[in-house]
Amino acid sequence: MTSASILVIEDEPAIQELVAYTCSTQGFTVRRADSARAGRDAIDRELPDMVLLDWMLPDKSGIELLKDLRSHDRTKVVPVIMLTAKGNEADRVVGLDTGADDYVVKPFSPRELIARIRAVFRRRAPEHSGDALEYGPLMIDPSRHEVLAGGQAIKMGLAEFKLLKFLIGHPDRVFSRAQLLDSVWGDHVFIEERTVDVHVLRLRKALAPVQAHGLIQTVRGMGYRLSTRPEQ
Repeated sequence: MTSASILVIEDEPAIQELVAYTCSTQGFTVRRADSARAGRDAIDRELPDMVLLDWMLPDKSGIELLKDLRSHDRTKVVPVIMLTAKGNEADRVVGLDTGADDYVVKPFSPRELIARIRAVFRRRAPEHSGDALEYGPLMIDPSRHEVLAGGQAIKMGLAEFKLLKFLIGHPDRVFSRAQLLDSVWGDHVFIEERTVDVHVLRLRKALAPVQAHGLIQTVRGMGYRLSTRPEQ
C-alpha cells in the first residue's frame, strides 16, 4: 500500500469520517481539518501529498483556500480534489479554472473517490498512485516494497527506495537537494542537504549489480535526475 498523505478539509462530520476511513483503508495517511483556517494551519505544519477540499466551509470557501494554495510556491503544485454538492457545469468550471485537479460531486461512492484520487496521482505524482512504476530496466512494486531488474530483486534501504520511487515518478527532471529533501523526506523534516548525497551514493551502490547505477545522474550545480541519456 502507498503511504501518501492526504489532508481532508471537510466540516460535515459524517462526510469527513467517511472520506478519512475510505482513504485510510487504502493505505493513505490521513489528516483532517474542519475549516479553511484549520486546513491552512495543517498545511503550514506539514505539506500533504494531496488535499481533498470541501467547497462550503464555515469560515471561508474552499475556492478561496484553493486560490491561496495556488498563489504560493510551496503549495501551488499540491494536487487538490474539490468535494462539493455544487454539481452544475458553471461551478465545475469555476473549480477547475481555479486550479482543482478534479471535482467530485456529493454524494459519491467510496470506490469513485479512490479511483479519482489514484487517477490524479497518476497524472501529478505517479510515485503515490500505488501502481507499479517502470523505467529502463527497473520496476518498482510499491505494494510489495520491491525493486526488480530483469526479474532480479534489488536490496536497498527504505530511504533509497523512497528516493528511487520519487525519481522514477519524475524521469528526466532535475531536482535540487532541497527539493528532494522536501519531496522524499517531507518539508517538515529538518535534515542537512548533504544527507541527499549520502542516499544517492547508497542508491547507486544498490543499483550497481544490475548495471543501473548510471541512471542516477548528477547535474553539476543543480542536483540529480533519473535519465538514460549520457551525462552532460
